[in-house]
Amino acid sequence: MITIIGHLFDPVTLLAIIAGILLVALFQNGAGALGRALLALRALVTADPARDRDAARATMLKIDQVAQLRGLACADRVKTASPFLTDAARKLANCDRTDQFELWAGQALADRAQRHGAVHKAWLSIADAAPALGMAGTIIGLVGMFAAMDDPAALGPAMALALLTTFYGVVIANVVAAPIAARLIDLSEQELAWQREAVTRMLAIARRENAPIRRGAIREVA
Repeated sequence: MITIIGHLFDPVTLLAIIAGILLVALFQNGAGALGRALLALRALVTADPARDRDAARATMLKIDQVAQLRGLACADRVKTASPFLTDAARKLANCDRTDQFELWAGQALADRAQRHGAVHKAWLSIADAAPALGMAGTIIGLVGMFAAMDDPAALGPAMALALLTTFYGVVIANVVAAPIAARLIDLSEQELAWQREAVTRMLAIARRENAPIRRGAIREVA
């Protein structure tokens, strides 16, 4: 069994397949999207949407309390580890009208969804390219095998190349790239869900506090 597994690992062939797949993904998505796709691998280990959602809800309670006690202009004084909530609270505190914040929030969420979509597309393109590159390697191996029919010693390596490239393509597509893409899509949906929930809560607070009037009252007192 160990001997068979050893035959399945050919570093040169594997690196050639990976390089070809990354080259195809680069042409399809661009260097920026491919780089973000590789950096997104960290999220597979570190991301915890449920924790972030609970932290966001706790932060929204604090913002609500601050808005009631000190006015909406003080919303950005609430500290949070989330860059999105920090930006949203700052924008909420500095917007003179609720519709300005609503416009910013809609655009920010749309931009974030677009960036996530580019990462998902990159991993899906890797999953699509892997079997094709594997099949190309198989064809090369078969050509080499038929070209060396009069040399029995050359048949084995050519056949191994033909089979290994297909094997690597299938494994990379179905065991690596596709599951990564599916996991990232799920994480993205959960992240965007709690961020939309936070924006909805902020809009409700802003409408309740009647931002322009409250800000004017705070300036007069100051």
